[in-house]
Amino acid sequence: MGVLSNKISRDELKPGDRIYSWRHAHIYAHHGIYVGEGKVIHFTRGGGQEIGSGTFLDHAIFSSSPSHDSGNPCPQCGDQSRLDGVICSCIDCFLAGGDLYLFGYGVSPVFFLAKARGGTCTLASSDPPENVLHRAHYLLEKGFGVYHLFKNNCEDFAIYCKTGRIVITTISVGRSGQAASFLAAASVIISSPLRYLTRSFSGLAVVGCSMYCVSRLVSDIGVRRDVVIVPVERLVSRASIDETHTGDVSMED
Repeated sequence: MGVLSNKISRDELKPGDRIYSWRHAHIYAHHGIYVGEGKVIHFTRGGGQEIGSGTFLDHAIFSSSPSHDSGNPCPQCGDQSRLDGVICSCIDCFLAGGDLYLFGYGVSPVFFLAKARGGTCTLASSDPPENVLHRAHYLLEKGFGVYHLFKNNCEDFAIYCKTGRIVITTISVGRSGQAASFLAAASVIISSPLRYLTRSFSGLAVVGCSMYCVSRLVSDIGVRRDVVIVPVERLVSRASIDETHTGDVSMED
């Protein structure tokens, strides 16, 4: 995995790897856990429901469901176009025609910031593959709560499977690197009054870039202090992920 690209070949995949594929001209990426034998477990939402507007735009922009429709179902997976929740798909359905990328764990802060776009790596270390696979298969059976674009999406699912970590505060975004990058960029725009700190375009660029980098770094799951490790059996014993976020949770031994 390099600074310029996390792209890998299928031959390099190992069970327990977190993988992703860009959707719709790199607008966003869909994430999942490779479980071996050409299968991926991932958290998705049916078209037209991603942001709750119920229009065709939800499907065109935000749907992460496999690309086969009912008229041309996948020979392995069948018709998964309208499924939501945690599902298991073949790797072709998961990629939906896109390229295959490997998410990086345990990277250095310098490497993290060099990857200017979020949702590709984290400072947090991954748990052993057997723990990752156990969580993924358990959540495939029990579910991962209610989908939320910013607080409980496919990235949050993949991060939990890899690390067992959940965010316990309700005032911030979840564990998603893509959401953190979006909000970091928004904060730079909103903080435009900082232009008065410098009169030059280069100075403004430095200030904006610094704010963006700091915001991304402090939002990373490997740095945040509002996270705890929760066993998967306890996680799903609650009525929903939101209840778990607000409940009294303890660290995993």
